[in-house]
Amino acid sequence: MAALNTLEEESLKRKQRLQELRNKRQKVSDESATSELSESEKLPKPIFRNYIPSDDLLKESTLPKAKPAKVEDQIQDQLESAKPSALVDEVDLINLAPRKPDWDLKRDITKKLEKLEKRTQRAIVELIRERLESSKDLAEVVSVVASRDESVPDDE
Repeated sequence: MAALNTLEEESLKRKQRLQELRNKRQKVSDESATSELSESEKLPKPIFRNYIPSDDLLKESTLPKAKPAKVEDQIQDQLESAKPSALVDEVDLINLAPRKPDWDLKRDITKKLEKLEKRTQRAIVELIRERLESSKDLAEVVSVVASRDESVPDDE
């Protein structure tokens, strides 16, 4: 019931606004009719830009001919900016060669591979520590490893 009342109120407000707009439009049309009579007496003076009148009275309202602006500087700047920059003498073969079909997969996996590499190194270190701890004679293992390193000749 309350919604019905609000709708009725809104429709009444809308009707009032429309009536006010109609009244304003009538007033404007009445004023324009009276002003047309006064405007006919006061017409604006014509200004001729391209037309050359033959009447001496109208020749006074012609505008002087416009002189073209100098655009040589602007054209010169545009020509200089349009010149191609120095071309590259050497062609990079990497950019010309087509990429392998799986390049995007490799690119996406590199971060994951770096993480796995770190985990692998940690696991190897832990395994070595466990082996060393399991052998009771730590000094003996170190001396064996050192003796192996001395017995292997360097290739360099």
